[in-house]
Amino acid sequence: MDEKFSIGGQAVIEGVMIRGPKHYAVAVRTKDRIIIKKARIKQRKSKFYKFPIVRGFYNLADMLVIGIKTLMWSAEQAAGKEEKITKKEFIFTILISLLLAIVFFVALPYFLTIIIGFKEEKSPFLFNFIDGVLRISIFLAYILAISFIKDVRRLFQYHGAEHMAVHCYENNKELILKNIKKFPTLHPRCGTSFIMIVLIISILVFSILPPAVLYFFPGFAHYNIFLRKIILFLLRISLIPLIAGISYELLKLSDKFKNNLLVNILIKPGLWLQMITTKKPNARQIEVAMASVKTLLASEKSKNI
Repeated sequence: MDEKFSIGGQAVIEGVMIRGPKHYAVAVRTKDRIIIKKARIKQRKSKFYKFPIVRGFYNLADMLVIGIKTLMWSAEQAAGKEEKITKKEFIFTILISLLLAIVFFVALPYFLTIIIGFKEEKSPFLFNFIDGVLRISIFLAYILAISFIKDVRRLFQYHGAEHMAVHCYENNKELILKNIKKFPTLHPRCGTSFIMIVLIISILVFSILPPAVLYFFPGFAHYNIFLRKIILFLLRISLIPLIAGISYELLKLSDKFKNNLLVNILIKPGLWLQMITTKKPNARQIEVAMASVKTLLASEKSKNI
């Protein structure tokens, strides 16, 4: 029997990207055919990258880079363009994406909570609970708003196709259209579920921050209030890798303990959100996801790639 390994991926423009332990494959449908690209993932040899939480952050960083790279490539293929994206354009895209995410999903809810009148240092848990509720609300509003855009709905259909094909592989069924159609569009190990876990974990981690700062640096309380807010906000940004690493580990655990009540409670919000971010795909879209998974599996088994 072939060795079983974990796979995952994402929807791209008119296609699906699937990643395995050592490779990734992306398939995109154009007007007349399915174009496939495959590549090897650079492996980190140091044992440092295998530590829990650390490995989570770096795996997610890899996924972000591969995700944006394949998303931009798929957009070129779907539009029929042959020019390649330069390294500068790629780095610029990543930086802008990260900056916008920090502005809308970290800075905006944080400063809105301050404006409303909640005191972070006096009631850290209440402050961060309100901040978290605002962050989740902004994120949900954003996802819901873009779901009405025609091209985004197609992206969500490919997202559903990706999940169905992954389910088919995980359940040891032959990767054919008839089998894939039987599986659901929701998947507990989805990036959407990961984002929801991040939003929940951030409430807990950020709640510890103000008392921890005051405990280790008692003089912090005497700083100017504006300076205190800036320092606390910058510390929040610095904790994002830690939160991402913890969330990644929890998501991996959720796959091992599927029948655990606490695990089910943790992943439930992500599954609810997937009701928006995944749509039922058509047969042509499922074929693209199927092609991507098959290419990835062949790459992982081959010694020449």
